[in-house]
Amino acid sequence: MQKYGQHFLIDSSIITQIVDAAYLLRAKNMVEIGPGKGALTRELLAHGVKDLTAVEIDPDMVAYLQKNLQPMEGVNIIQENFLKFDLARLPSVPTTFVSNLPYIDAAEILDKVLAWPYFKTAVFMFQKEQAQKIRAKVGDELYGPLSIFSQLRARINPICKVGRGCFAPPPKVESAVLAFEKIPAPDVDWDKLYRVVTAAFLHRRKTLFNALVLGGFEKEKVAVALEKCGLKSTIRPEEITPAQYIALVCCL
Repeated sequence: MQKYGQHFLIDSSIITQIVDAAYLLRAKNMVEIGPGKGALTRELLAHGVKDLTAVEIDPDMVAYLQKNLQPMEGVNIIQENFLKFDLARLPSVPTTFVSNLPYIDAAEILDKVLAWPYFKTAVFMFQKEQAQKIRAKVGDELYGPLSIFSQLRARINPICKVGRGCFAPPPKVESAVLAFEKIPAPDVDWDKLYRVVTAAFLHRRKTLFNALVLGGFEKEKVAVALEKCGLKSTIRPEEITPAQYIALVCCL
């Protein structure tokens, strides 16, 4: 394992499936997050992708790519932590993102991408359980904030499962690849939505009413909002759809 905890994808079949999906969904611009040694990068170039931006945090990997990635034409390598990277530096055009995401930052990276106005599509690899959380439906054990925030902004489809042996060195968990296609975002105050949903699932064993009160919302306002939305006071956070959470935010 490298100093940034990389697990390099080495399975040619998985690489092909990721790149085929990204190429099929490609927008005018394409960004690869954390190219590492360039397994996906080379295949993207072989597919004819041009003007590819690759954002890589590891200076050793940047040097490796600059030395070994051929041809370099059409590839702009930026050495930076993607979470600190200003997306305004990218062209203001529909953009496709592709990545074997770092497990530890995957949810935060996904949120940043989905929130960017010029996000169009993405093909990302996640830890298997995280991928299940993203796609979880109301009532599922893994349904929560990640499910809600993702499904409100994108249509999500599975691409493939990825075993531990597809990497060098192999991780301790299995992975899965998902494709995201932008859908019209709801007209809602996202800061308030984050606050409500986060508070709701911080105490997911409690009723939504009690969880929101514990999260700092006034008891009377919560009671009124639940009634206006037609929600029982005994309902639990995992029993409410993303659309109902938006209605709840509006009422609160």
